[in-house]
Amino acid sequence: MASKSPAAPTVASVAKSIFPKLGLSLKAANPGAFWGEWGGAGEILEKRSPIDGSLLGRVKQAAPGDYDRAVAAAQKAFLVWRDLPAPKRGEVIRCYGNALRDLKTELGQLVSLEAGKILAEGEGEVQEMIDICDYAVGLSRQLFGLTIASERPGHHMRETWHPLGVVGIISAFNFPVAVWAWNSALAAVCGDSTIWKPSEKTPLTAIACIKIAEKVCRECGVDPAIFALVIGDGPAIGELMTSDRRVPLISATGSTRMGKRVGEVVAKRFGRSLLELGGNNAIIVAPSADLKLAKRAILFGAVGTAGQRCTTTRRIIVHESIKDELVESLVTAYRQLPIGSPLKSGTLVGPLIDAMSLQGMMSAIAEAKKSGGKVLVGGERFTAKGLGEGYYVAPCIIEAKNDWPVVQHETFAPILYVMTYRDFAEALEMQNDVPQGLSSAIFTTDLREAEQFLSSRGSDCGIANVNIGTSGAEIGGAFGGEKETGGGRESGSDSWRAYMRRQTVTVNYSNALPLAQGIKFGD
Repeated sequence: MASKSPAAPTVASVAKSIFPKLGLSLKAANPGAFWGEWGGAGEILEKRSPIDGSLLGRVKQAAPGDYDRAVAAAQKAFLVWRDLPAPKRGEVIRCYGNALRDLKTELGQLVSLEAGKILAEGEGEVQEMIDICDYAVGLSRQLFGLTIASERPGHHMRETWHPLGVVGIISAFNFPVAVWAWNSALAAVCGDSTIWKPSEKTPLTAIACIKIAEKVCRECGVDPAIFALVIGDGPAIGELMTSDRRVPLISATGSTRMGKRVGEVVAKRFGRSLLELGGNNAIIVAPSADLKLAKRAILFGAVGTAGQRCTTTRRIIVHESIKDELVESLVTAYRQLPIGSPLKSGTLVGPLIDAMSLQGMMSAIAEAKKSGGKVLVGGERFTAKGLGEGYYVAPCIIEAKNDWPVVQHETFAPILYVMTYRDFAEALEMQNDVPQGLSSAIFTTDLREAEQFLSSRGSDCGIANVNIGTSGAEIGGAFGGEKETGGGRESGSDSWRAYMRRQTVTVNYSNALPLAQGIKFGD
């Protein structure tokens, strides 16, 4: 007789186990603002887990006065922090990375409880935090500029980089801790302080991260206000941050609609904005593709995080000669997907974050059908014992056309649109013919196709992959995209420069004063 698989742990039992280790309260309201001290004079926010709808915890949100205290404290901390040599700043981030290693399991479980990610993805996100800390430590000894030849004798020129100031970080629910770490770790080694406004959908993970940072800062003898926190809604807190001249850079991750607002407000005060917004990512599957490889990449890209990634695979552009074979294998795989509590071992698809996301998915499916789309598999709400009020759905595949309005729009849910092409030029045109430009991929063993896809005539996205999917970027490469994705870059490569101010320096070590361009002015 086959043994039954063990039941998934309950939200309550996991929370009871990890909250004390992360400095969180199960019963009392957790303070949602930090400026070197904890506070929060705003309304109480009740956070319910998307896993079963149960109450996970309460947060006392930041009021406008709390925001002002946090910015003032971050600004004061910056004036001291910027004078610390960059390698010393790197040591603090190294200690933070080690603290994350000690709490990787607990923080990863909290990500699952609060965002609904499966445990592997929750812990994987914390690993991203650890990786970016390691990257930042190395970077702290490599913040280099240039030496530039001067046209004037007895002169030399160089380019230097200096700390910028207080960096505002606005993050989304789907990566509740990694995106903050991408920004804060690099900003910190660059000499900046940060103030973080996380999504109101994932406040507890933010508090846990800052609790860890506070402990590390105190142990290292630095002002913990370099990592300030304000939890609150957009109108109350987000608008204050984006309008604040004391915050020279706003790094915002979220929807295109949100990014347009942030970019407009920040530009009006001549601030900088680093925007990482929506994606409408496609995979081109060519006739020569390894279909087993393609299927695996499509599955993870399309249904991982229940389709709630900016790099989620949303469109498949497959050559008509192999369409039936690929679609058949995908439909079979979709029917076998383990859907359920992300706390249960073996689950691959957890819940959507809330009712609004569920309604968005159902509305998109209805619109696709109205346009003539054919649902090949999935698309219905998924219910099972023990899932309570969780918003679970069966990931969906729909035959569609690229120019339909619903396909042109990013629906933050596991909907995969399938369309066909005849020649490669048509495939590239379809790939690029959407407003967004984040991630893209092609599966082919044809060298010419691969290289054309990566050329200036190929993918117009910030990320272009060959024989891997659209999702799961490494921290070493600059992350971000073009067009309505915002143009910002976070994480690796030379993204650190966004968090610093550039200065061009000319030194005259002669006893003459020649002018550039050979200009003569007086004797």
